[in-house]
Amino acid sequence: MPESPPQPYAHPARIDGHRALDAVLFDFHGTLAMTVDPVAWVSAAAADCGVTLDRGKATVLADRLATAGGLPGVSPPVRVPPQLAMAWADRDLYEHAHREAYTGLAATVPNDVPGLADALYARILTPAGWALYPDVTNTLTTLRAAGVRTALVSNIGFDLRPLLDAWGLTALFDALVMSYEVGCIKPDPKIFLRACGMLSVDPERTLMIGDTPADAGAVNAGCAALVVPAASPGRPNGLHRALSLALPHH
Repeated sequence: MPESPPQPYAHPARIDGHRALDAVLFDFHGTLAMTVDPVAWVSAAAADCGVTLDRGKATVLADRLATAGGLPGVSPPVRVPPQLAMAWADRDLYEHAHREAYTGLAATVPNDVPGLADALYARILTPAGWALYPDVTNTLTTLRAAGVRTALVSNIGFDLRPLLDAWGLTALFDALVMSYEVGCIKPDPKIFLRACGMLSVDPERTLMIGDTPADAGAVNAGCAALVVPAASPGRPNGLHRALSLALPHH
């Protein structure tokens, strides 16, 4: 099925001059980067534990882990065990809850790889666990060159700075707004307003780009919002459309 084009929830006002917007806010997962293929993820984590899985076994295990919710960002759990309910609810507010939720969910899947749950989680903390979308660097660089301020706004329970540093993206953001650090979660308008405050910009001259309805919650903070379609790791996801919205003459 062909990818449907991203649909803006609200259009930024066009103005005379070079910029239509003063700032663009970016979601992380599903917008700037995507977790690697689940089978490759499980195989690599097992190898980190000293176990080699054949592709068939890795595929079955990856499917079971995805269903259980043990692969962050792949799919939500079909069922959250009672003992993990609090950690799951708080996963984007506290680092310890994020780790407990995902390692706990992964541990519910029987396997023959000692330490697999922790190894799976460890990989999302490193660049090896992610694939950047191809439009990212050019989009951020072009916006910054035009004087548009940028911020990362993510529902996340761990520090994204090491990943951004490794990819050379840190200098392309004016602010990093991570839910576990600021104590609020998209779609709460407060997290978008916090980002606008850190950038010293008016929400009405700010665009939020993400891939979920939670990102579109930015409209309740007065921002415009663009929701990009889901795309496999390494495939264009429409991120470059930020340029035509932010820079009318681009």
